[in-house]
Amino acid sequence: MNRPVRTPDPDEMRARILEVAEEHFRRIGCHKTSVADIASGLGMSPANVYRFFPSRDAINESICRRVLNEFADIAVAIACTNVPASVKLDRLLNALHHHNKKKLVKERCMHDMIVAAMQENWAVIKSHLERMVTIFKAIIREGVEAGEFKVEDPAEAARAVKAAFMPFFHPILIEHCVRNSEDTETSLREQIRFILKALGKSD
Repeated sequence: MNRPVRTPDPDEMRARILEVAEEHFRRIGCHKTSVADIASGLGMSPANVYRFFPSRDAINESICRRVLNEFADIAVAIACTNVPASVKLDRLLNALHHHNKKKLVKERCMHDMIVAAMQENWAVIKSHLERMVTIFKAIIREGVEAGEFKVEDPAEAARAVKAAFMPFFHPILIEHCVRNSEDTETSLREQIRFILKALGKSD
């Protein structure tokens, strides 16, 4: 008696596809990986992959979101610590820079994917930046309520922090500094000190 063939769970299949895609992305890069490569790794046809993802772009954005969520999780954990808001923001900005710098040095293919995502304005990048600004805003509001910061509009201040920190956040600018052997650590400390002062934090 033949057993009925189990129909794959769509969520399970999407997860498997993303696992194989991410493995390829990390090994040879986003742009060098084809849907045929992903399908071959799963023992299925490219057409079958498209049953679970409407386009190649959808796969790219899903992998990019997974990578960005790595830092978002770190940011949320820092934001939830029981320390003064100024300390949280200092730790968060440091972590943001060092996480992105580590991607460049140790995970070059994923760094290149983030660069492409930012240059091509993938929707996932916009969502990630909005999430980071929301975290900045929550920390700044906490600092205002505690008397640490002196700003009237935490949302406006959060957007200003993002703009001021862009040289230490944008992967292309980080890569430029590393390639030219610039002392990013000293500049990083100076910029964070400037941001905290701009928020009204005294030494």
